[in-house]
Amino acid sequence: MHPAGLAAAAAGTPRLRKWPSKRRIPVSQPGMADPHQLFDDTSSAQSRGYGAQRAPGGLGYPAASPTPQAAFLADPVSNMAMAYGSSLAAQGKELVDKNIDRFIPITKLKYYFAVDTMYVGRKLGLLFFPYLHQDWEVQYQQDTPVAPRFDVNAPDLYIPAMAFITYVLVAGLALGTQDRFSPDLLGLQASSALAWLTLEVLAILLSLYLVTVNTDLTTIDLVAFLGYKYVGMIGGVLMGLLFGKIGYYLVLGWCCVAIFVFMCPLLPGAVAHACNPSTLGG
Repeated sequence: MHPAGLAAAAAGTPRLRKWPSKRRIPVSQPGMADPHQLFDDTSSAQSRGYGAQRAPGGLGYPAASPTPQAAFLADPVSNMAMAYGSSLAAQGKELVDKNIDRFIPITKLKYYFAVDTMYVGRKLGLLFFPYLHQDWEVQYQQDTPVAPRFDVNAPDLYIPAMAFITYVLVAGLALGTQDRFSPDLLGLQASSALAWLTLEVLAILLSLYLVTVNTDLTTIDLVAFLGYKYVGMIGGVLMGLLFGKIGYYLVLGWCCVAIFVFMCPLLPGAVAHACNPSTLGG
């Protein structure tokens, strides 16, 4: 064929366009590791069923869940270390709980903190105005005193603890108004208040032992009753900051009389026993 004819035929024939090559690019599957990761992440191996054999595909059977024996055989070292660590932690917790209960009765302390907002309000009112209160008996249920939130006469440790901390802070405020505040004085105030409370408890225990008085009050009960005095001391310091010495002494005197009336129901048995002629040898 003539070259001109070939050129005409080539011109009349449509040219084929070149499409980009459809080369399949590998896509990382969800179960595959990151190619840039140097080490395998074995932290969640158990949650992924690490070491479990896959069921043969294409048969229509669901994948079987790995048994504990299979998981243990797959990674015995880590499973043994985990079991040993759990056993050691359980033994340590049991040992700590046993030793703590020997020196600090945690189960008994829970009773003294079983309070609510209504109980705290009624108790504070009773501490400031105990003169009209008539029933001072502690309620019992099956030879066990009811929780403080159900009986306003029951002793608690929540109010004494909060009152002690508040008293130390208010004392620091009073020192600050006098330009005498320092962390050392605040620590000295807290330690001295705690030391006086300890001496008061020991003095009462010694007195009860010397007069051989049998009482149902425990040492924790004495700490609770003696800790109520910090409520009146807080009121006295605050009134002293607001109204000077006159307000301080008036409120402090009122609170002293109120705490005496509040503690009176605890005294008749001990006083009657101490004043008994047979006890005094008369």
